[in-house]
Amino acid sequence: MAVNMESLHEPISSSLPLEYQGDGNLKIFGFWVFLAAEVVLFSTLFAVYLVFHGNVAGGPTSQQLFDIRGFTIETFLLLTSSFTMGLGTYEMRRQNTKGVLAWVLITVLLGLGFLGMEISEFAHYVSIGANISRSAFLSAFFVLVGTHGSHVTLGILWILSILVQVMRKGITPKTARKLFVVGLYWHFLDVVWVFIFTVVYLTGKVM
Repeated sequence: MAVNMESLHEPISSSLPLEYQGDGNLKIFGFWVFLAAEVVLFSTLFAVYLVFHGNVAGGPTSQQLFDIRGFTIETFLLLTSSFTMGLGTYEMRRQNTKGVLAWVLITVLLGLGFLGMEISEFAHYVSIGANISRSAFLSAFFVLVGTHGSHVTLGILWILSILVQVMRKGITPKTARKLFVVGLYWHFLDVVWVFIFTVVYLTGKVM
């Protein structure tokens, strides 16, 4: 049987998506392990919040504080940013640098809009005396939502640093992997926010 000697020298990774080529498979798996640890962290914060939700110590309750319009807009901004990040990943696989830069920059702008609203919300609560030390409920609320907000801030900085690399080096297996991983991170934060929207804001407004 004749053997095509050229085929023996073809890289095994050539049939894989760009981000998985080289040692990308192992590194992406490692990031999934990291996200599993993040799930444990947020699960703990949610559990603490649920335990202390009713412990207001005479201070404002979630029904009195939460504004449906505000957290609905925040949710729209963050979920839309997840969609645009997905489009950025799609363009990355098409090796369309301009498409990647456009959609991921829109993602950053939406994330900044979300952060701006969240900071404004926190500032308003503090201005009316509902600060982190006012009650166990507020302590748990600020820690849970603030932890998510700090992750979003980190995510924005991370995205921007990768965009700089894409502008300098183009879309390579290495930059593609970085874009894919930060996309996973961003989608994870959106999933966490869906739980915050439901467990903290939506439920807190009616209970």
